[in-house]
Amino acid sequence: MNPKYIFILFLTFIIGCSSANAQQKILYKQIDDIKLYMEIYNPESMDSAKKYPVIVFYFGGGWSSGSTSQFEPHAKYFTQRGMVCVLVDYRVKDRQQTTPFESLKDAKSSIRFLRENANKFYIDTSKIVAAGGSAGGHLAAATALINDYNEISDNKSTSCIPNALVLYNPVIDNGPGGYGYNKIGEAYKNFSPLHNIREGMPPAIIFLGTNDQIIPVETAKYFQKAMEKVKSQCVLKLYEGQGHGFFNYKNLENYKKTVFETDAFLQSIGYLKESPVVEIK
Repeated sequence: MNPKYIFILFLTFIIGCSSANAQQKILYKQIDDIKLYMEIYNPESMDSAKKYPVIVFYFGGGWSSGSTSQFEPHAKYFTQRGMVCVLVDYRVKDRQQTTPFESLKDAKSSIRFLRENANKFYIDTSKIVAAGGSAGGHLAAATALINDYNEISDNKSTSCIPNALVLYNPVIDNGPGGYGYNKIGEAYKNFSPLHNIREGMPPAIIFLGTNDQIIPVETAKYFQKAMEKVKSQCVLKLYEGQGHGFFNYKNLENYKKTVFETDAFLQSIGYLKESPVVEIK
């Protein structure tokens, strides 16, 4: 091999290893010629003898569009707080001509992949957080609540159920009158998180603006009440006057508030320590 080429490879390796948040792009699933990747952000100075809590983010876009870049700012924050952060790509209508059912299959596959490769990525499998916004919030909740829609190639003996949920204006009601009913019809009965709450659900936090035109406040309150009825923790944070997507980084002040409240929630369930404090710019 050309010595110059070897030097370039070595230099690339050193640069990659010395980055503040080491990022890996990992193929987690392939269906025919469709390849699906997840981006993994690691905390600085990882100790290979330790296991780390992980937060897995699913972007929004009505199961039709969207990008993993939506939650890059969140990933960069929570790696500084000592978590492994994962941004998951999944099939959507605009890119793969698929339905919401395929999106859910992919979300479940991603959790199973992380559990099965936990040692490789230094993941504490007792502290897997599923997070997402809008339709991505649906996927996060559905990995915990929905039994159906599993990829045939998945090892279903590996649990796809996360240990906690962080939901930003999530699509939780797919029934008549709820978001997505026109796409899934009567399948809502085994697809809609609100209609499948049962005992043993992981603790959750929901963020919602009171002027959200897609997710009614009453829906979130009903979800919280149903979770509490089966003795599962569900924290609801309402943001007065805010609309759908208010939590994104472009809305910096709301982004800061929701990130800090997410942090506090993760502290409350024992996934994070109080320090270090991370400044958001």
